[in-house]
Amino acid sequence: MVARWFGRKAASSRDAATQHVASMPDGQAPGEHLHAGHEPTTHSLSALLAATLVFVASGAVLVLEILAVRLLAPYVGLTLETTTAIIGAALAGIAVGAATGGWLADRTDERKLLAGLLVAGGLLSLTIVPLVRMLGPGARDGGDPAVLGITLITLVPTAAVLSAVSPTVARLRLHDLGSTGSIVGGLSAWATAGALVGTFGTGFLLVPLAPVSASILGIGVVLALIGAALFVWKARLGAARGAAIVVGTMVLALMTATVQTPCDRETDYHCVRVEQDIELASGRTLLLDDVLHSYVDLEDPTHIEYAYTRWIADGIDAAAASDEPLDVVFVGGGGFTLPRWLQATRPGSTAHVLEVDGDLVEVVRDSLGLRDQPGLSVTTGDARTTLRDLPTDSADVIVGDAFGTYAVPWHLATTEWAQEVQRVLRPGGIYALNVIDYPPLELLRAEAATLLGVFADVRLVTTPDEQERPAGGNGVLIASDRPLPPPAPTSEFGEVTLDRAELVRFAGDAEPLRDDFAPADQKLTIPFA
Repeated sequence: MVARWFGRKAASSRDAATQHVASMPDGQAPGEHLHAGHEPTTHSLSALLAATLVFVASGAVLVLEILAVRLLAPYVGLTLETTTAIIGAALAGIAVGAATGGWLADRTDERKLLAGLLVAGGLLSLTIVPLVRMLGPGARDGGDPAVLGITLITLVPTAAVLSAVSPTVARLRLHDLGSTGSIVGGLSAWATAGALVGTFGTGFLLVPLAPVSASILGIGVVLALIGAALFVWKARLGAARGAAIVVGTMVLALMTATVQTPCDRETDYHCVRVEQDIELASGRTLLLDDVLHSYVDLEDPTHIEYAYTRWIADGIDAAAASDEPLDVVFVGGGGFTLPRWLQATRPGSTAHVLEVDGDLVEVVRDSLGLRDQPGLSVTTGDARTTLRDLPTDSADVIVGDAFGTYAVPWHLATTEWAQEVQRVLRPGGIYALNVIDYPPLELLRAEAATLLGVFADVRLVTTPDEQERPAGGNGVLIASDRPLPPPAPTSEFGEVTLDRAELVRFAGDAEPLRDDFAPADQKLTIPFA
């Protein structure tokens, strides 16, 4: 009964539609009743052109979204909050654009609207780099609100305009109710395909091959020129207006191309800068994105500038007598300060560096004096996977000094990771992990709890407050399967050392991090970020 009822209803609807078409004035095409509110459309888009336009517009949104992450990183860092803000801004723009584009397409000439959207999307794309370069420096101390503010200003308008292209194209392609589903579905498929190509193409081609600003410049120019061509070809606005659009595009493109970048070099992962120490001619500081990472003395590899580096070095020295060579694995290369220190202070030692950013290694070779030497090797790739390739019981020390902005990458902070570290260490080997955190020190407590659950003895070396408690900043956790030797005497940095019992009290009821639940970014507190 239900099937027969629906069948009668469908047939009744088809009959009504047929009668409505039959009653149309002579010369009116079926479906022109869809275009209420303005003159009927007399020119539509071919299926190929329609698919191409939604493919390009949707792909451009995803490309800009991914590139925006890298564009903002030098100013606000690369954190989960940064990425979330950018994805959210892009999605907001897509939602606003889809709704607004459909509304406008019902009330204006779709051909002029379509051309205008592509031109506007291109020109707005060309403003992204100058706006970020202008607003970025002031956002360094603004935290998450500053990140959200910049993304709303730079990304939402562009994403909204480009996302209005699809409903406008759909309006131009719809001619009768009988093909609505296939037309809208087909265009949606092409838009999704564009988003996929944009996503994979950016990650695998654009980022490795071209600077971020150059990629954004290319996208803006292409979109604006396509829109100008449509203005002349479809909207019949004349060559003069098309030329004016081209000139405006070139002006904005020149602005994008000439605005100063904060990077000495853009790698696949970082905006890299190397600065000279104004007090020491041979001193160099390595900055990745907006974070100071390493200090290198080009003339003295034994020079240690920062407190946490000294504490890690002391942890390495605790592994064996001072004249014995060691096999050390460094998770994160940075400026290769400690690998060079190791080989200078313990001849015959091996330093195996696991570094995710191969281009960074080349920067260190070019600008920080790194030279190939026996015993120093580098494996490029994510440490979570490259550590698996190392033999069991093959290292005396493993140093964890990898960071995503200020946080240890969450997958290098869990119980499962610590167990893999334990596998690679020889019996009695030492794991030294650098952690940055500030009160209430939730991340440091959680990481302490994590290592206490894996290793027999763990201690913490960090900067003290007035009550000799951890004050925040860098803290180095030293862990081993054997009882650790007494800590080194307090250095010129005035650190405090918590033994295992004190560390247990410090960790309190903090839950160990694990692969299934490791909110490292959320637990991290950075008061100046």
